[in-house]
Amino acid sequence: MCGIAGIVDLSNEPIDGLSNKLERMNHLIAHRGPDDHGNWYHQNQSVGLTHRRLSIIDLSSNAHQPMQGINDTVITFNGEIYNYIELIDSLSASWDFKTHSDTETILAAYAKYGEACVDHLRGMFAFALWDGETLFCARDRFGIKPFYYATIGNQFYFASEAKAIVSFMNQVNINQQALSEYFTFQYPISNKTLFSGIHQLLPGHFLRVKHGEIEVKRYWDVHYDIDFDHSKQHYHQKLEELLDDSINVHMRSDVEVGCYLSGGVDSSLISALCAKKSNHPVKMFHGRFTYSDAYDESGYAQITADETGGDLNIIDITSDDFINNIEKIIYHLDYPVAGPGSFPQYMVSKLVSDNVKVVLGGQGGDEIFGGYARYVIAYFEQCIKAAIDGTHNNGNFVVTPESIIPNLNVLKEYKPLMKHFWKEGLFESIDKRYLRLIDRSADFTNEVNWDELDIDYVYEEFFSIFNSTRNVKKEAYFDSMTHFDFKCLLPGLLQVEDRVSMAHGVEARVPFLDHRLVEFIATVPADIKFTDGRMKTLLKETYRSIIPDQIVNRRDKMGFPVPLNEWMRGELKDFVMDIFLTGKAKNRPFINYDAVIADLETSGRFSRKLWAFLSLELWQQQYCDKLSR
Repeated sequence: MCGIAGIVDLSNEPIDGLSNKLERMNHLIAHRGPDDHGNWYHQNQSVGLTHRRLSIIDLSSNAHQPMQGINDTVITFNGEIYNYIELIDSLSASWDFKTHSDTETILAAYAKYGEACVDHLRGMFAFALWDGETLFCARDRFGIKPFYYATIGNQFYFASEAKAIVSFMNQVNINQQALSEYFTFQYPISNKTLFSGIHQLLPGHFLRVKHGEIEVKRYWDVHYDIDFDHSKQHYHQKLEELLDDSINVHMRSDVEVGCYLSGGVDSSLISALCAKKSNHPVKMFHGRFTYSDAYDESGYAQITADETGGDLNIIDITSDDFINNIEKIIYHLDYPVAGPGSFPQYMVSKLVSDNVKVVLGGQGGDEIFGGYARYVIAYFEQCIKAAIDGTHNNGNFVVTPESIIPNLNVLKEYKPLMKHFWKEGLFESIDKRYLRLIDRSADFTNEVNWDELDIDYVYEEFFSIFNSTRNVKKEAYFDSMTHFDFKCLLPGLLQVEDRVSMAHGVEARVPFLDHRLVEFIATVPADIKFTDGRMKTLLKETYRSIIPDQIVNRRDKMGFPVPLNEWMRGELKDFVMDIFLTGKAKNRPFINYDAVIADLETSGRFSRKLWAFLSLELWQQQYCDKLSR
C-alpha cells in the first residue's frame, strides 16, 4: 500500500522544474507511505515518477519504488497483488526476478502479456508503468485503490490523491456536473470529480499515454449471466470455497494483520474466518460512542471477539474528537462524502495504526449479497404490483406478498424514506422507482440553485447504467439494483475506506471484493441471494455456523451512526454554525446558505442533508479558499 504520482510531457519535451514538482507531489501524499520514498526521471526530463512506500510485502530495500525492471521498464505502484507468489512461479521462466515483491510481478506480467497483464492480476491496485514510449496506467476492477489524472498545459499529471494535482492548477473551479451528481448520489458516478479538469480513472479501466495522445479503455466488467442449472447446495459450497481462498490470499503479509469489527454480519464473518486461519489471537478494532446505548454496538463486537478468541481493541469517540479532526478528515478525503460515517472510520483507523499496519474489513458485502433495506422497500412494492397484475411468473424474480411480510420489520427505521418513496404514487417503471429511492436531490429544494446545475445529465447517466442490458439481462430487479450500487455507489465508500486508512499509514483490505468471488455471485439466481426478501440470505445461510447467532439474527444494525443530533443541541452547535456562516460570507456558488442556516435554526437537528452541506463547505475551505490564496 503506497502513494503514487507522476508527470509526462505530451510533446516529449523536458519538464521545467521536474525534480521540484515531483518532490511537491511526493510531500502531499507522504501520509500514504511513511516507510520509504523515491523519484525516477527519464534522461531527457520528459517523464517523472514518484512514490511513497508503506512496506507490507518484501520489507527489504530491494523492493524500493519507483522500481526499474530488467528490461528498463519502470513502475510506481499502489496496492497489493495477492497472487504474486503464483505469478512469480508462472513468470520466472521469462523474467529474472530480483525481489520477492508483488511490484515486480507487474513488470514481469507486462513484459509477457502487454496491456493484458491486468487480466492476470488479482488484488487491489493503481499503477503507472513507463516502457520507453508509453505510460500505461491501470486501476483495479472495483476501484479499491484511487487514480486521478489531469492535463495541465501540455503535461499529463496523475496521483493517488487529487490534492497532489490541484496545487499545479492555475485556478480551482467546481465541476458543475460532478456537483449535480454529488447532490443526487453524494458521490460522482461518472469519471468527473468536483475539481474541474481532474478526472478519476474508473474501476476496471486502464489508461494509455502515447505520442501525446491519452486513451482510456475498460478491461473488466461484471455480468449477471444467471446460472439456473445448479442446486442451492452448490451455491453454498462454491461460496465457501471462493471466500476461503480470498481470505487466504488477503492474509498474505510480512507484517501482522488485524480486522475491523463493527458488530455486523460482514465484519464479523471476515474476523471469524481470519481468526480460524491465524496461529495467534487476531487484533480486532471497534469504535463506539458512549453518549448513549443507542450508539454503542461494542457488545456485538465483543460477542464475535469472544467466540473467535480475538483481541478486541475499542476506541471511545467524543464530540471533541469531531471538532478536533473533522477538518483533517475532509482534507484527507479530497472531496466531500456521503455521510458522517467517515468520521468514526477515521478515528478507528487511528486506533488500528497504533497496533498493526494491515486490517481486513467487510466492505462490499452489502452490495454483492444484498444488505440494504432499500432493496426490501423496492421489492415490497414490486411484489404488490406483481400480485395485482398476476406477473409472478413473468421470468423476473418477484417475491410473493405472503413471503415478504414477515421480513418487513427491518423497515421500521426507514419510514421517512418510504413516505418519500411513495409520495408521488406507485408502480412506475423499475428504473424510475429505484432512482426515487436513492436520489437525494429532492431534499435540497431551497438550498441549491438548481438553475445553475444540470440535473438532467445526472439522470441520463443513471438510466444508462441501471438499464444496461450488457450487464444485467433483467432476470431480476434485485440484480439491477445491486449492479448499480456495486458499480456507482460502492466506489464512494471505497474512497472513504482508502483515505481514512491511508491518512494513518494503514493498509485496508476487502476480501469480499475478490473478482473471482464477485463474478460467481453475479451468476447466482436472485431467489437464492434474496430469498423471500430476506437480506443476505445466501451469505447468512452459508455461514450460520460461523457467525454468532446474536449477529446473524440482528435486525437493528446501525451502520456506524454518529450522535450528531444530540451533539448539535450542545457542544457542536456553535462550531457547525460558524462553518456555515463562513460559507454565507463567501457567497458560495450554487448554494443558498440563508436556506441552509434557516433549516438548521428551525429544525434544531442535524440531518444527512446538513451533513452534505457541512462536508461541502469544509472542502471548499480546505481546497478552493486556500489554493485561491
